Amino acid sequence: MNPESTLSCALPPGIAVTDFGDLTARAHPEPPHPYRSPFARDGARILHSRAFRRLAGKTQVFSRLPGAPPGDHMRSRLTHTLEVAQIARTAARALGLNPEMAEALALAHDIGHPPFGHAGEKALDHALAAHGLGFDHNLHALRIVTWFEDRYAGFRGLNLTLGVREGIIKHSRDYSSRSHPELVAYFLDARPPLEAQVIDLADEIAYLTADLDDGLGSGILALDQVLAEVPLFRRHYQGAIDAYPRTGSKQAVNEALRRILNAMVDDLLAEIVARVTLAGATTLAEIRRAPERLVALSPGMEAERKAAKQFLYASFYNSEGMEEVHRHGSQVIEELFGALLNNPGMLPADHQAQIPGEGLARTVADYIAGMTDAYIDELWSRICAR
Repeated sequence: MNPESTLSCALPPGIAVTDFGDLTARAHPEPPHPYRSPFARDGARILHSRAFRRLAGKTQVFSRLPGAPPGDHMRSRLTHTLEVAQIARTAARALGLNPEMAEALALAHDIGHPPFGHAGEKALDHALAAHGLGFDHNLHALRIVTWFEDRYAGFRGLNLTLGVREGIIKHSRDYSSRSHPELVAYFLDARPPLEAQVIDLADEIAYLTADLDDGLGSGILALDQVLAEVPLFRRHYQGAIDAYPRTGSKQAVNEALRRILNAMVDDLLAEIVARVTLAGATTLAEIRRAPERLVALSPGMEAERKAAKQFLYASFYNSEGMEEVHRHGSQVIEELFGALLNNPGMLPADHQAQIPGEGLARTVADYIAGMTDAYIDELWSRICAR
């Protein structure tokens, strides 16, 4: 957010998470911490988890170009997550929400992703479809924090608060109690708190600006091309040139991206205040009952965001060089899934113990989903590419 902004964006008092049941409750009761809030503890537990550390080895958009070594300056899932956390924490504080809850949710929002980015998730979902199952990274993240993380003597999982577990599931989409009765404890028929709703837009803002940066930095996107086809970028790039006429193009790009991020966050905050005010929502209970989510960009900014995202899909995510990267990721996951399904004895002992309860296909998917890009490539080379 622009520190020079004079935007007035505080929400009415009373939308604290404590006014709708006890969202600080944990599945396994624990005594209060002497100097940390429940949501601060959640954030720390996520930060110190193995699943969070593995994000450093997982693709955001790409980690390398075909035939090239890994790119040191390209975003990983981890660096992307930290950028989302910064935006979410800033927005929540500016709005008078709970910044510690927002930060915890941001830190957890991508821990359920498998290797190879969205191409990897599609491949894993496709592999499971043959067994009547599917892969959803939000639901997998919930399983990570409630079971797979095993570091505490008193319980399995991270024992996060109800509010953070709800937000992990619902920050980016809604689930119905009819199709997901196992999630009934998470208020499926109600809107999530604003702290959770903010994460989805913080994610959009973070990756839009970062992907323009990485696309230009990698050379896949040309500056002239972005200027011609992305009005949002062109306007802020010209503003940077006008303000710093002697600057180089690299610095002008960085300034433009900074201005885009600030403009989108400012717009987001103003639109949230406007929508909450229009809805007359002064408590979390009223946020829950709103007919639609109240966190959104203004119509004009949303149109610019969609146009920029469409450009990134056409010219970056699905570009010729990136298609090769996606094909490789899909091939690795599909072939390794089949190999492990045919020979479950290759699974680690703790995953083999999971088969009677979860079934073989889900167990294999859980194992693959936890891998980093480098690890799955190495395992695939040993098992499948001989």
